[in-house]
Amino acid sequence: MAQINKPSDYFNTVTYTGTGSAQSITGVGFQPDYTVIKQRSGTEWHENFDVVRGTNKQLYWNETNAEGTDSNKVTSFDSDGFSLGTANGVNQSSATYVGWNWLADNTSGSSNTDGSITSSVSANTTSGFSIVSYTGTGANASIGHGLGVAPAMYIVKNRDAAQEWSCYHQSLGATKYLDLNDTDGETTFNLWQDTAPTSLVFTVVNHARVNSSGNKYIAYCFAEKKGFSKFSSYTGNGSSDGTFVYTGFKPAFVIIKNSSTGGTHWRLTDSTRYPDNLTNTTELYPSSSAAETTNEPTFDFLSNGFKLRGDTVYKNQSGQTYIYMAFAENPLVGTNNIPATAR
Repeated sequence: MAQINKPSDYFNTVTYTGTGSAQSITGVGFQPDYTVIKQRSGTEWHENFDVVRGTNKQLYWNETNAEGTDSNKVTSFDSDGFSLGTANGVNQSSATYVGWNWLADNTSGSSNTDGSITSSVSANTTSGFSIVSYTGTGANASIGHGLGVAPAMYIVKNRDAAQEWSCYHQSLGATKYLDLNDTDGETTFNLWQDTAPTSLVFTVVNHARVNSSGNKYIAYCFAEKKGFSKFSSYTGNGSSDGTFVYTGFKPAFVIIKNSSTGGTHWRLTDSTRYPDNLTNTTELYPSSSAAETTNEPTFDFLSNGFKLRGDTVYKNQSGQTYIYMAFAENPLVGTNNIPATAR
């Protein structure tokens, strides 16, 4: 298995200020294939762009909307970032923004026939990330994901209809799912044929969320890679001295969700917007268009994981289960010379 010495070669976060005029955002460090942009200072939606669907197509984490077309948002993926038009969702004058960026294979996808449905896949097997496009058949089916190992998490969205963002997470298992766009807890339902993904495919049933006949779908698939990414769960302890969660790296990006109970938003923190554990956490919510909020610290990023602070229901209530996805700033494995120390 290829070793990742510099996580920012595969995932990176950038912040910028809108100008209201076309501009290019640099500093990503690679040409991204999947970019999610959120206005920090306002309530514009979480805008999703990827190389497989095309830069002029957008979906929104916090909404069920079908795919829209707008040539005035992300206009191109560039060697060190992306270029923007003048739309308020991505480039309103004086508004502040954050962009999270993942690297696939810098192609618009190639045909994958591993499943019963032929998919188009842009995959990076080193970092364990793939973008998968397919058209539904309306019958139980399997879809090739191109990762070469079983994904730990995938998020599926119907591009043609107003449907939820359905999430498989290995900690929940194949009999359950979560919705990225709302506050519901885990739901037990046969969305994935009650079948765990394999090294070649994931499976879906006949349902508008994941496989309606003739509808187009996009899936973002993530495999766990030692020292780079972690997809797991923890149990809250209900204490101000919160649970410590071992990831094996110093996190750059963490999303958590209470899967036991509804009514709690997904919460996202990154080390670019939140560079100092001694200050309050600046949170965003993938399930909401709310502007960036400054709360009491949610958790500390440490050299080998993160530690929860406080005992609220959305992060650390006693006995509650929380699933998370995390990407590394610095690994504890590899040959890089950057020390993975806590702040």
